[in-house]
Amino acid sequence: MSKANILVVDDQDSIRHFIGKALEAEEYTVQAAGSVREAREILAREMPDLAILDLKLPDGTGLELLGEIKRAQPEVSVIMMTAFGELETAVEAMSGGAFWFLKKPFQIDELMALLGRALESQKVWLELRRLRRQAFADEDFLHSSSPRMQEAYAIAEQVARGDNTSVLIEGESGTGKEYFANLIHRMSARHDKPFVEINCAAIPSELLETELFGHEKGAFTDARAQKLGLMELASGGTLFLDEIGEMNPMLQVKLLRVLERRNFKRVGGTKDISVNLRVISATNQDLERMVKEGGFREDLYYRLKVVPLYVPPLRERHEDILPLSQLFMERFSKQFKKVFREISPAAERLLVEHPWPGNIRELRNLFERTTLLENGAALEPHHLKLAARARSGDDVSLGQRIDECLSSVTPEAGIPFEAMVEELERALIMRASYATKWNQSRTAEMLQLKRDKLRYRMKLYEIHPEPEVPA
Repeated sequence: MSKANILVVDDQDSIRHFIGKALEAEEYTVQAAGSVREAREILAREMPDLAILDLKLPDGTGLELLGEIKRAQPEVSVIMMTAFGELETAVEAMSGGAFWFLKKPFQIDELMALLGRALESQKVWLELRRLRRQAFADEDFLHSSSPRMQEAYAIAEQVARGDNTSVLIEGESGTGKEYFANLIHRMSARHDKPFVEINCAAIPSELLETELFGHEKGAFTDARAQKLGLMELASGGTLFLDEIGEMNPMLQVKLLRVLERRNFKRVGGTKDISVNLRVISATNQDLERMVKEGGFREDLYYRLKVVPLYVPPLRERHEDILPLSQLFMERFSKQFKKVFREISPAAERLLVEHPWPGNIRELRNLFERTTLLENGAALEPHHLKLAARARSGDDVSLGQRIDECLSSVTPEAGIPFEAMVEELERALIMRASYATKWNQSRTAEMLQLKRDKLRYRMKLYEIHPEPEVPA
């Protein structure tokens, strides 16, 4: 029985023949190609378990094939063959996902030993990935058949294999950026170490520095004791910086220094503290545009974006809307002891046609509210109107909805406290915004909030100024 299917790509017939015979003697299935074009024809028919690629080929490079293989199937192990003087390119191949490289000329025993290690590593990795994905297979965002989401999963799984590589996760609010940061951490070798997260928009700028770096006793007036920062607490694991675009320029400089040197000083301290961590950042802003406009440091941007990961909005993955809707309906029906079993065709049309500015978070909240406040066996369009009015700021009585909520659940089912608090906050912000004609300073003053906290909540709940209606 064949052990594995191996692709050998080299433009020299003698090398392909030499390697092929040796592999077949060990009961491997071998496919050989002498050019990028021939290799692509093979890859289009069948993806190998392992590929052995020469760097220089008549019509391209092995690096091109490496990238194509990894994008199509990240778990395929790739060994690069390099000639003398190509060490720098070999390092580039390693950063692109190659398992290892062999310098020509090499002994066949050397290749066989390396091949065995690569296949064993692949086997362990696939089993580990299976177990970890099984452990959280009920996560909302794993329910996706979208090719763009599958691409995001593939990038997350591949980058998890790197120990220190920085990742920048980009996407709109509610798409699942925090989930992907968790996914990378849990699938990495750091999975049993801390995952520490901080929202850079939720903490005032003057406090964010001490939260990240900590402070020494006496560093400032209220520093009565030494405080460990989140970077120290995350050492060995992963630090997740959400809303990184909100970080002020001074802290951007300090963060860049940590990424480059892997050490820092506490506020008021003189001793360097070394840390071993991976930094994952996320933003719903256009950081590239901010760099051009001077709002974000270019050197930090590229240091954070070693690997970019884009999470597409729900409106660009219509194939996921109905499966997720069914999932949420079943989940919350069970939680609230309701009998919803299906979604009517008319309701399905409403769900698919809705633009979902709040993405999956909005979809989940809609089904939580709807299954809690409505009754029936099939979800109909009129069931969805209540949640839609609540989001639009329509003058539906919040007190009435709370009364309905309290009267429609049993003590065993409980009340979704977080969802109700969220609805209350959203309603208050909407009312105040209408009253001040969407002037954020006046709205913050009316609600007795700091402006940055108001802006954070408006982003969190996807509250946007409504366009003026022409007279």
